[in-house]
Amino acid sequence: MTVFYFTGTGNSLAVAKRIGGNLVSIPQVVDSDNLHYKDDVIGVVFPVYALAAPKIVRQFLEKVKFEADYTFAIGTYGGIPGTAMLNVQKLAKKNGYRFDYAENLLMVDNFLPTFEIEKQIAKLPEKKTEENTARIIEDIRNRKHNRAKGSFPLRIFTAVISGAIKYENYAQGYIVNNQCNKCAICSQVCPTKNISISDKAHFSNHCAACLACVHHCPQNAIHLKNEKSNARWRNPEVSLQEIISANNRLRECK
Repeated sequence: MTVFYFTGTGNSLAVAKRIGGNLVSIPQVVDSDNLHYKDDVIGVVFPVYALAAPKIVRQFLEKVKFEADYTFAIGTYGGIPGTAMLNVQKLAKKNGYRFDYAENLLMVDNFLPTFEIEKQIAKLPEKKTEENTARIIEDIRNRKHNRAKGSFPLRIFTAVISGAIKYENYAQGYIVNNQCNKCAICSQVCPTKNISISDKAHFSNHCAACLACVHHCPQNAIHLKNEKSNARWRNPEVSLQEIISANNRLRECK
């Protein structure tokens, strides 16, 4: 089994690790010339941003070719998933492959302009993340089929929200305070090579809005103007080094 994943703060990687198999980071392969993969089971795990799959995930799904007896897609989310998984299934079909099983998984939401991390952690028991993760893993083990669904109003709502938000320049609103010690962790956890370090961290215009740089800064030096919480989040089942290994694409430039 091969599982492709994209992660900012570790939620989707934690799920991918629980599912098992050969784990492949999407940022590390998205620019490859050959994106043809064959295995008995192939899956994709990613977070849902603004009711949609992240841009880097969509780019990957538009280029990749899967050959497998069974395929699945899992979207982790914290607020409302919209019809993200329905749209992912449509994207796969458009590009000549399929997802037999598509499911959402409610987890801690790390999007600081909307959610307080402390409250999200406190809500974990009612989110039933553990139970639903176990159910999804069992479904995959049993090769269950599940087609994503969405009412017409929800499809319209998803299209409006996901179409209205453009993340490329999102990082231009970040504030880097004097606690920045130029350790470059932010640039190493960035999946889009959007951060350079000189006197402090500087941001370009191809942000993924994953907030990995914000949440993983050891000095808590990167902030959003409208953040709801000063607390930060990394899934406890994932280490900082795992995030760096998954997202650091600056190695390509060395």
